[in-house]
Amino acid sequence: MQTATLYAAGGALAGALIALALYHATVVRPALTRLQHLLGIHDELIAGGSGSAAGRLGSLENAAVSHRAEVDRLHARTGDLEALSATDLSCTGFVRYDAFPGSGAGLSYALALLNRQGDGVVITSIYSREDTRTFGKPVLKFKPTVAASAEELEAIERARPSAS
Repeated sequence: MQTATLYAAGGALAGALIALALYHATVVRPALTRLQHLLGIHDELIAGGSGSAAGRLGSLENAAVSHRAEVDRLHARTGDLEALSATDLSCTGFVRYDAFPGSGAGLSYALALLNRQGDGVVITSIYSREDTRTFGKPVLKFKPTVAASAEELEAIERARPSAS
């Protein structure tokens, strides 16, 4: 009876192994072959057609380090340029007017040349039929440091950057 049980267990084991071998041959092996093929396509795509994916990823990492250094250099340069641009005379205001009745043609003017902080100068040229006079007045924080005409104040206001 023990021998019959052993033969039955051995037969069941052999049947299970045969079923497992058939399953492996019909299901697992084709799936592994397909997976290996897809992995090859993946490596080809990442490697750019030559070399290995690991090599391609390494070169991408080196390029990223190089790009990071360039971004840091450009960031520093941008900071330098922003500091420089804070003092440039990029804000202008211009007003033409008739300083005297009957002079006509609006040949007198006030020109404000300011930086972004409102520091700079307002230049005024007053035209009359006999002569022309030119004046320059310092401006700090969009305010003239000496008495200014309405036209000079308007030129300074026109030079003020509009809030956006």
